[in-house]
Amino acid sequence: MAKIRDICPHIRSKQAGPFWITIDLWFDGPQAFETYHASPALSPDLFARLFGTDPALVKRIPAPDLNVLKISYPRATSQGGMVERDMHSGQQYVRLLDVELD
Repeated sequence: MAKIRDICPHIRSKQAGPFWITIDLWFDGPQAFETYHASPALSPDLFARLFGTDPALVKRIPAPDLNVLKISYPRATSQGGMVERDMHSGQQYVRLLDVELD
């Protein structure tokens, strides 16, 4: 099985306001996008498990013209809180790199 790191040459996570995080997955061309963007491996349950979020609130926004899948989920704590470890959420994508897509 292919891992996200093998299918997506560029992955970015970022803050989407003080209460949300967005992860952008750039697939390596239209064929890879069509094959993997709807993979069950990228389910809301994955984000609940990896990021401690409510799976019912995970949003998936495909952008086929760009070969991008945008996934947004609520932050566990608001940005800038006492326990903040990644103020801009720029390191959150790392947990996804070894996820196997089917």
